[in-house]
Amino acid sequence: MAKSKETFGKKEREKKKQKQKEEKLEKRQERKQQGQAGKSLDDMIAYVDENGNLSSKPPEPGKMAEMEYEQLYTGIPVREAEETDREGHVDFFNETKGFGFIIDSKSKQRIFVHMSQASELLRENDRVSFQTERGPKGLTAIEVKKIK
Repeated sequence: MAKSKETFGKKEREKKKQKQKEEKLEKRQERKQQGQAGKSLDDMIAYVDENGNLSSKPPEPGKMAEMEYEQLYTGIPVREAEETDREGHVDFFNETKGFGFIIDSKSKQRIFVHMSQASELLRENDRVSFQTERGPKGLTAIEVKKIK
């Protein structure tokens, strides 16, 4: 006599899936009953108050200020390069991959450098002057020049 191919684990998984489907259907029906889709435009608008916080109420007319479109940032603002020259030495540089790290002589900070930002080919222990800018993963050295 052949055994049933449904094991206890399979039955439990099927019960769990069925329960999840039922819960999802119940949630969908609740949303339909609440009438979320019928909201007016005024209910969906978010306002920014004078402190920069989001609110559902429009600001008072006396506290409203006009802004230029260029002043609004929708993401992380790009920072300009620091204007002061820094000095340091090349701690590591991989010539085949074209990148390395510089140790700043003042802050002892490790800063990423790419060969496209260097005026000459860099080698380990070279003394360099550079500027920095904020990259996606931290500080990046730019305008790197060897000090002789």
